[in-house]
Amino acid sequence: MGDKTSTHPGAAGRAAAVDHPSSVRNVVLVGHSGSGKTTLVEALALASGAVNRAGRVEDGGCLSDYDEIEHRQQRSVQLSLVPVEWDGIKINLLDTPGYADFVGELRAGLRAADAALFVVSAADGVDGATQMVWDECAAVGMPRAIVITHLEAARADFDGMTETCRSAFGGEDPDAVLPLYLPLYGEAGADGHAPVHGLIGLLSQRVYDYSGGARKERDPESGELPLIEEARNRLIEGIIAESEDESLMDRYLGGEDIDIKTLIGDLETAVARGSFHPVLAAAPAADGSKEGLGTIELLELITGGFPAPAEREVPPVTTPDGKPRPALTCDPAGPLAAEVVKTSSDPYVGRLSLVRVFSGTLHPDETVHVSGHGLADRGHEDHDVDERIGALSAPFGKQQRTVTKVVAGDLACVAKLSRAETGDTLSAKDAPLLMAPWDMPDPLLPVAIQAHSKADEDKLSQGLARLVAEDPTMRLEQNPDTHQVVLWCLGEAHVDVALERLRARYGVQVDAVPHKVSLRETFGAKAAGRGRHVKQSGGHGQYAICEIEVEPLPGGSGIEFVDKVVGGAVPRQFIPSVEKGVRAQAARGVAAGYPLVDIRVTLLDGKAHSVDSSDAAFQTAGALALREAAADARIDLLEPVAEVTVLIPDDFVGPVMSDLSGRRGRVVGTEQSGAGRTLVRAEVPEIEIGRYAVDLRSLSHGTGRFHRSYARHEPMPPQLATKIREDREKPENGG
Repeated sequence: MGDKTSTHPGAAGRAAAVDHPSSVRNVVLVGHSGSGKTTLVEALALASGAVNRAGRVEDGGCLSDYDEIEHRQQRSVQLSLVPVEWDGIKINLLDTPGYADFVGELRAGLRAADAALFVVSAADGVDGATQMVWDECAAVGMPRAIVITHLEAARADFDGMTETCRSAFGGEDPDAVLPLYLPLYGEAGADGHAPVHGLIGLLSQRVYDYSGGARKERDPESGELPLIEEARNRLIEGIIAESEDESLMDRYLGGEDIDIKTLIGDLETAVARGSFHPVLAAAPAADGSKEGLGTIELLELITGGFPAPAEREVPPVTTPDGKPRPALTCDPAGPLAAEVVKTSSDPYVGRLSLVRVFSGTLHPDETVHVSGHGLADRGHEDHDVDERIGALSAPFGKQQRTVTKVVAGDLACVAKLSRAETGDTLSAKDAPLLMAPWDMPDPLLPVAIQAHSKADEDKLSQGLARLVAEDPTMRLEQNPDTHQVVLWCLGEAHVDVALERLRARYGVQVDAVPHKVSLRETFGAKAAGRGRHVKQSGGHGQYAICEIEVEPLPGGSGIEFVDKVVGGAVPRQFIPSVEKGVRAQAARGVAAGYPLVDIRVTLLDGKAHSVDSSDAAFQTAGALALREAAADARIDLLEPVAEVTVLIPDDFVGPVMSDLSGRRGRVVGTEQSGAGRTLVRAEVPEIEIGRYAVDLRSLSHGTGRFHRSYARHEPMPPQLATKIREDREKPENGG
């Protein structure tokens, strides 16, 4: 682990195939956008020997710039895996996007990992969203460490940021968040900023000097040891407090000098079980040399302190139909249970599935069972099928390096799984399993799209199907009321990436159009109408007359048709025809073109002709009668109302409730939901929350979450209804 007194191992380089879970570490990097996660991954790969000094992998291609969309967006938008090797251990580094729109990629990374590195910029600090992820990791006991980056920034403050991390992440025990090293500063320049050129190990009291481009270990100079005395004592006390040896604290307080090997052993144990969270510093080498500051110390922490996969519990499994199965362990000889944590499309090899094997061993060319979670509500097809595994490979930048097997605890890419989607379980075809799903956020920002041309229209459905197969945080809706194709996403950047992928990967150009909510119409009061359809000029005539009465019903009643005809004024065989015509006209609307609902239509009287009356004539008469009744009545527009729950820190309760009221919302209650967080319940018209996913993020500084579900339709305010009717009548509006 970091701060060992020995020199760093010589065995380094790109990751090779492993035979046992003990030789694997799966680590996810977490932090806000711009905190330096991707740069840190590249620095670790460089320090391990996996890439050369130009930042290129040994057999060509850059490590991190292999996605054109990320180039154009100038930020990470997807989960990426970079495997490296250090001290005989394969380290799977899972780099996640920091922007909130791509939190689905972050959650996939958390699922695939056994420990997390929280990357914090020394210049920017800890944002609320990162703190929320920390709390989620704490709830499941995931081991965590903190890496402070951007030490070269003019306003960087390592000590101040360490205290910020202790406050944000320490909770009731800030002494569980302590640095293992302190930065060693050079002389300040003309701008007053002193560069960091080394680290002082608090346990070993050794200096690790990076000023020459490679780490050199030396004894501290006389003025350097006093810099670490207070921090060293605090660290030792923090480690001893987590030790299983209860006598250790008494011995330390009694003046005994605790052996450094004992301290390192207790530190490694506390880190692995998630009760102690070391703080480290890291910076890439400014001159492009191999060893960036803190990279070797970080690699030592990962291999020595973070747990191997066998030390973590395997997610629960059932049969595909939900029957419980015995708990699995991370055993290469156990039943096969693997999970697709990411799906992507490669223009040369087709669909690639990034898979974490939790139990058993995965081999190329074997047939496996693919079980899904039934995401039909998000536009996914059923995919409970058998498929043949294609080639297995380890990704590295643009390269895919072939591997012969993937043992429990390891990750790899699987080619040619045509039906498998993100979140699916791979298991033995004769003993299929289904792993419990991980938590995925609901997509709550709608964007309506239409094909740009006829050629695009022909390819649109296939492109959209592939898109949602890759990303379970995206939902595809074919709205039967508005006849729109709607993609539900997590935010505007998520929308941009989705549309760009449609264009670049699948050759489909689409246009975003205004999203419509499903409005309804209803009668505001009782009305009567007479439908007369009489045509007797030449040939076979048409004759049908009916008289109806329409009255409003309570919300959710639909359309009720009542026959009160007496004396056979309308022959019995044509009464269903009148009802059919009424219902057809109701579906088309009677005022603004929205479906008519919640009415009772009573057929009172009518006339027929022995020759010219027909089913079609009475259907037409029924429709005409309903339209005439509507012409003389008040027609209300009904808008959908959503039940909205908003989970926010207490500091934002006032602004959120005020904002909901401004959206014509009715707050129906609040309740505490854990320490410092409040759940606000409200009913809000759906037309007012189309962009709430974006607005809430801004209002709560990225810390708010909300859920929406349909409650009912209710009358829209008259002035708003009038405006919508007027807008709908404008030719350029397009309806």
